[in-house]
Amino acid sequence: MFSMLHPLDEITPLVCKSGGMFGSARVQYVADYTMRIVFLNAEPSIVMTYDTVQSLHTVWALRRVKPEEQNTVLKFSEQMGTPQHVATSSSLTAHLRSISKGDSPVGSPFQNYSSIHSQSRSVSSPSMQSRSPSISNMAALSRSHSPALGVHSFSGVQRFNFSSNTQSPKRQSITHSPNSTSSDSFLMPETEPIVPELCIDHLWTETVTNMREKNSQASKVFITTDLCEQKFLCFLVESQLQLRCVKFQESNDKSQLIFGAVTNIQAKDAAPVEGIDTLLVLEGSGNLVLYSGVVRVGKVFIPGLPAPSLTMSNQMPRPSTPLDSVSTPSKPLNKHLGPLEEGVLLSPVPELRDSAKLHDSTYVEDCTFQQLGTFIHALRDPVHNRITLELSNNTMVRVAIPEIATSELVKRCLQGVKAILPKEIAVQMLVKWYNAYNAPGGPSYHSEWNLFVTCLMNMMGYNTERLSWTRNLDLEGSLSPVIAPKKARPSETGSDEDWEYLLNSDYHRNFESHPVAKALRLDPLDVLAPKDDFPRSLSLDSSTLLFPHIPAIFFVLHLIYEELKLNSLMGEGIRSLVVLLVQLARDLKLEAYIDYYYRDYPALVKTSRQTCIIDQVQTGFMHHPTFFSAEPPSIFQWLSSCLKGEAVQPYPYLSRICERSKLVVLSVALYILGDESAVSNEASHYLYKITSGFTLRDLESLPFGVALPIRDAIYYCREQPASDWPEAVCVLIGRQDLSKQACEGNLQKGKSVMLSSDIPSGTESEEDEDGMNDMNEEVMSLIWSEDLRVQEVRRLLQSARPVRVNVVQMPEASDHEYIEEKENRLLQLCQRTMALPVGRGMFTLFSYHPVPTEQLPIPKLNLTGRAPPRNTTVDLNSGNIDVPPNMACWASFHNGVAAGLKIAPASQIDSAWIVYNKPKIAELANEYAGFLMALGLNGHLTKLATLNIHDYLTKGHEMTSIGLLLGVSAAKLGTMDMAITRLLSIHIPALLPPTSTELDVPHNVQVAAVIGIGLVYQGTAHRHTAEVLLAEIGRPPGPEMEYCTDRESYSLASGLALGMVCLGHGSNLIGMSDLNVPEQLYQYMVGGHRRFQAGMHREKHKSPSYQIKEGDTINVDVTCPGATLALAMIYLKTNNRSIADWLQAPDTMYLLDFVKPEFLLLRTLARCLILWDDILPNSKWVNSNVPQIIRENSISLHATELPSSEDLSLETLAQAHVYIIAGACLSLGFRFAGSENLAAFKCLYKYATDFLKCLSAPTASITGHYNLETCLSVLLLSLAMVMAGSGNLKVLQLCRFMHKKTGGEMNYGFHLAHHMALGLLFLGGGRYSLSTSNSSIAALLCALYPHFPVHSTDNRYHLQALRHLYVLAAEPRLLTPVDVDSNTPCYALIEVTYKGTQWYAEATEELMAPTLLPELHLLKQIRVKGPRYWELLIDLSKGTNHLKSILSKGGVLYVKLRAGQLSYKEDPMGWRSLLAQTVTHRNSEARAFKPEAISAFTSDPALFSFADYFCKPTVNMGQKQEILDLFSSILYECVTQENPEMLPTYIAIDQAVRRLERREMSETFELWQIKLVLEFFSSRSHQERMTRNPNRGLFMNSEFLPVMKCTIDNTLDQWLQAGGDVCLHSYLSGQPTEESQLSMLACFLIYHSVLTPGQLAAGGLEGSTNFSELLLKFKQLNMPVRALLRLAPLLLRNPQSMVL
Repeated sequence: MFSMLHPLDEITPLVCKSGGMFGSARVQYVADYTMRIVFLNAEPSIVMTYDTVQSLHTVWALRRVKPEEQNTVLKFSEQMGTPQHVATSSSLTAHLRSISKGDSPVGSPFQNYSSIHSQSRSVSSPSMQSRSPSISNMAALSRSHSPALGVHSFSGVQRFNFSSNTQSPKRQSITHSPNSTSSDSFLMPETEPIVPELCIDHLWTETVTNMREKNSQASKVFITTDLCEQKFLCFLVESQLQLRCVKFQESNDKSQLIFGAVTNIQAKDAAPVEGIDTLLVLEGSGNLVLYSGVVRVGKVFIPGLPAPSLTMSNQMPRPSTPLDSVSTPSKPLNKHLGPLEEGVLLSPVPELRDSAKLHDSTYVEDCTFQQLGTFIHALRDPVHNRITLELSNNTMVRVAIPEIATSELVKRCLQGVKAILPKEIAVQMLVKWYNAYNAPGGPSYHSEWNLFVTCLMNMMGYNTERLSWTRNLDLEGSLSPVIAPKKARPSETGSDEDWEYLLNSDYHRNFESHPVAKALRLDPLDVLAPKDDFPRSLSLDSSTLLFPHIPAIFFVLHLIYEELKLNSLMGEGIRSLVVLLVQLARDLKLEAYIDYYYRDYPALVKTSRQTCIIDQVQTGFMHHPTFFSAEPPSIFQWLSSCLKGEAVQPYPYLSRICERSKLVVLSVALYILGDESAVSNEASHYLYKITSGFTLRDLESLPFGVALPIRDAIYYCREQPASDWPEAVCVLIGRQDLSKQACEGNLQKGKSVMLSSDIPSGTESEEDEDGMNDMNEEVMSLIWSEDLRVQEVRRLLQSARPVRVNVVQMPEASDHEYIEEKENRLLQLCQRTMALPVGRGMFTLFSYHPVPTEQLPIPKLNLTGRAPPRNTTVDLNSGNIDVPPNMACWASFHNGVAAGLKIAPASQIDSAWIVYNKPKIAELANEYAGFLMALGLNGHLTKLATLNIHDYLTKGHEMTSIGLLLGVSAAKLGTMDMAITRLLSIHIPALLPPTSTELDVPHNVQVAAVIGIGLVYQGTAHRHTAEVLLAEIGRPPGPEMEYCTDRESYSLASGLALGMVCLGHGSNLIGMSDLNVPEQLYQYMVGGHRRFQAGMHREKHKSPSYQIKEGDTINVDVTCPGATLALAMIYLKTNNRSIADWLQAPDTMYLLDFVKPEFLLLRTLARCLILWDDILPNSKWVNSNVPQIIRENSISLHATELPSSEDLSLETLAQAHVYIIAGACLSLGFRFAGSENLAAFKCLYKYATDFLKCLSAPTASITGHYNLETCLSVLLLSLAMVMAGSGNLKVLQLCRFMHKKTGGEMNYGFHLAHHMALGLLFLGGGRYSLSTSNSSIAALLCALYPHFPVHSTDNRYHLQALRHLYVLAAEPRLLTPVDVDSNTPCYALIEVTYKGTQWYAEATEELMAPTLLPELHLLKQIRVKGPRYWELLIDLSKGTNHLKSILSKGGVLYVKLRAGQLSYKEDPMGWRSLLAQTVTHRNSEARAFKPEAISAFTSDPALFSFADYFCKPTVNMGQKQEILDLFSSILYECVTQENPEMLPTYIAIDQAVRRLERREMSETFELWQIKLVLEFFSSRSHQERMTRNPNRGLFMNSEFLPVMKCTIDNTLDQWLQAGGDVCLHSYLSGQPTEESQLSMLACFLIYHSVLTPGQLAAGGLEGSTNFSELLLKFKQLNMPVRALLRLAPLLLRNPQSMVL
């Protein structure tokens, strides 16, 4: 048996783990052709198989193989060959074939096979042999043979050997297997096994029965659950017309499944009905029966299909409207169906259709009623609660099985009852309910609750016929068998009795107490006292199903009642439920509960009602559950105590029923009580805990008092959230900016979310090809909004259009000379054009996502010119002047790199696309080589297949090899990747074994490969590599002119590579002390005798016939730069003084003559990089690097005439001076790269202007123009490094000035430097900056090496391709705020906090984003500052990954404008902001707030409408003016404080108080809420929060709540004085009160938290004589003093009221 985990994976064998015969578990391959898989299921993960020999079904658990099991199987498969003869009891080998090794008849003929170890296979199976091959495990199975062939042992290719039988002497002994033919045996090749992936564990096998037919394989298997969530595995054995159901459940530790016994149900077909947890069974007789698990629910009757039990004689009359019967289930099809033997029929809605087409109604009639011979033939396609019936006449009918309940209330109650009852009783109850509810023609939606009540009470033993309120329940004439409807009267006219019946009905009473009736001012009707023909008391039948469980059911229903109170949408349901609860409470004699319900719904709970007597004897049969409490659990009461800080009992909780209660209790407990450690002040934790079940929608349906603590926490958190909260919390607190950020943080690395500019192509035809049109204009226009510097940069860097060649023709010059002059001028200009692409690559870095179906556009490099005035074309190829050969080859390489670097690292690119870009014409090969290098630098080259890499290298094209080697190495930076190392070693003779053939590798490719080694091994301090590179720095020129040209660049590359390998390791180079790396480098730097050449290449250098005579000293001119930089990189940032002193510039004239001035630049740079922490950004420090002799004798940069001196060479001194200063400045650039440090910028800018002046000074000739230009270029690069990405205007002006200089000393190299500076200044279009990490500095040293090429093909001192390594130092640091509502970039104020360092204390600075951030390791935190945007904190002390991921995805930080604020773009100074206007008018009354002004605050349409309809005055307002003013001020309050969600709360409180004033409170629900609100604001935790943060709070307008509280107090006190006290007294003494006062009494009791009469009696308050005594007793009862003041007169029997 095989498995595949993915369609594209290899096929792998399945293994099985079973308990062995002798108790040990064995693991073996599944190879048993008697096994059939009949069923697979994912959840739980099981497989069901059928054994054809034993006719048994088995269930296995399917899982991944554990490593140890893999090993066992593979180990066994290696020990093949020895036949171990096993006793006959080994039942596994009945059907195996032997395979002999054809080549060695002597070898064992038996191969050990594995098969399934099935416990119960009988030993007497006829195919058994007394001797059978050993059961061991074979190697993995082959893919070329189907398992049925029985070839289980090989993987790989097989050779068939059709030879005679003689080669397998023992063959005949086991040829019983039916598909084993004795004519073929196989040669067995040595193959490696396939590792298995899946394993099956045995779970359950059917028991063996005597009567077992051969082919009893299950034809249909499914898993179903019954109504109580018990699971069954059902399989249909058609041959025996049986459905076998096995109950199974998870073990307690969830590790395995436990199976129960099998139940057989006679069935022809069956299908699960998942929607309602039942299954439909088609019996042999043709009846459809519904089962829940194995409990029979009842027959299913389908209108329009004949019931099979009716014989032809008892024909159904045809209904008059067949169409009706098909479409409406509420009317029964046939009135005579009542007396069928089952009283239970379902009536679902069928939709009749033929398998071919739908019929019109007339045909439906025919097909269903005339052919009474039809019967149901099969069931198919069950989905949710619908199923298709196949009829015997080949039509199909789709039917829907009705739901178990449709109303939310009934569903809840069923759920609760189900949870509390024992499973068997619960199933019986549900079955009864289902039958009652779905009787033919079932009830309509409204009467569902009434039906449920009747059904439930009948099951509890009530006689609903005799109970007045259940009898009057309106069942809408349902034909339910449970209840007979009221008999219809014969007279049509009606009578007064009907009217009285209506008036006495509950419906009328409920309507009278409904708020709408009050609002419409309907007068209550006088009701005639009904003739009460019901006995006062009834007894219950204790033999019924649910009678023993009445208390449990009552308690569950009470919890459901409390749960529904927390959903303000379920008001109607609560009213219905209360009536039932009151009846049960009365009968169970629970006074506390009755009082509780009366307080909640005074109008519904009347005093006199029928009670049913429960015999004392029978009470003993009732199970009182342990959790039943005498005091009713009340969620509001619990919250109230919690807010007051009283001790509270835990609130009862039933899972899946009280979910809301649980969340509310949890939330308030955490927020108000708070485990002091975690939550009391951290509102965030708390929100985090409740979001698991809460959404904003749920919050809206919570009653306002309960929701208030949660809203308060939300309001609190909204102000200062952390940036790393999960999305759910952000949505809950209404910070869309954060939730969007969180949501995008979770997106995969796809196309980055950055707002890419969508400029329709083809708009700017001439600018299309310059390669810079994919930049994100939107963000750049925000960063540089004042001027057009970006366009200027584009103009300076474009190389795709012809240049202007402006030469004035002198009168004496001939035309031919003039043309030559023009072409010479063009040649000068082309030096500049060819240098532009490197800068363009920097400018457009990572700005483009290529379309995978199109080639990457590479702009043309245009080397022609146009001469004014006639705009004639000037071309270099005219042959008039000498043009250097291959002049443009490197320029086009750079052009290719620039194009490739536009591709963002996040783009989706694959190997095929890279190859697809390969140009067809050979001229473009250089560009493609550059393109490959660029792909390596942005990390995409790792996707290129190895095959293609070798393919490119074998072409032997030098440029392609350079680009590819550098690209691949950059992509594998620091990984020590072996494959890449091999690739590079082929190109470096020193890394090949001494005896290998000498390959002719072009010199530049060798240089690239050496740098590649440095990149791949960067920072690893790999010993062998370091040793080879150290030797290579001083590689002597070879005997046959090898290595004698451009040796400098090779030596430099080796030095740089060595520096990278040991980057920053300093003196800790482990295991290299014998190499003496620093000493060797020092020798290379200052010269001296060559050491004896160790290593493998010494043979080569013995030959004396050199063409270059170097003698045995080191050629310092070649080795010095590499060695100097290697020292700098090895000791980078180590502040090692001793090494730094070696690099000190010489301070005597004699020594100065020995060092090239250029090398002084490198030495100074190296020294400063080692003493990293000493670098200071001021000119004093720069000058301190110049030795004294030079400082004293050198001409100052501003001198006009020359000092005379005999013994000093002025030239040397002057050159040394400028180079040392340039070196120091360059190190300053490295130290402050990407920091925009102002001091460093000023210092460097000063030196740059000095050098510029110096160039035009008369003393320039001494120093040499070339030297000054070099130094100026170095300074320009340093400036650009410090200001990288910032687009600084002063540096841009310097670059533009240099761009214009084209003649004279200005060669290709200087142009290259100037435009690199320009590119760095606008790195990545302002999105990128430079990093100062070690690896970045190494990359920048390679890229900005301060010796520039003289012409475009010059690679003598430094390989030009390395100029692009700056990419490795670039990092995205632009933070772009994006307005979350409009999704456009905007300005926002951010505050950056720096960590303290040795140079400065912790400091904060304000920046206007979008802005480049400083390097992240320097920062402590970043805040988006108010007041315009919501604050947002990104804390970097926890780690920078969150911010890094934001920056790498385009730096998008979502922000959200606060209400009444305008963005900085619209209102830069903040003067137009609406809040500014209204704050000045704050003192004038709120009427000053015009509803029209709301649009400045919010974009919520609901609030607009509110302002329109409720706040605009209309004509003749009269008394409504007051309400309008109130609404206006509330609206103003909500939008300015930015909590519009509080608007409904304000209004609800106001409405409730008005209703109380009019004494129209029919339910005390809202009073509870107001009470909770008041208690929340006076609670201790809230007071503490207010003291910590005084200016916050939801009800900012402090007048509102006190006014409301005062109004309530007054209203209730007036009631008390106007006769309420009598009412209250009779309540407290337990006498009935008059009905008209009930509502106000309940309000009083709730508002003042008066205890029930029972509790008061228990507290012993009755006998008190004076007030102080009362006060003492009240203290113990936890009652508020204000209640005592009002009760005291009654309790003290004092007629004088104390309320004044």
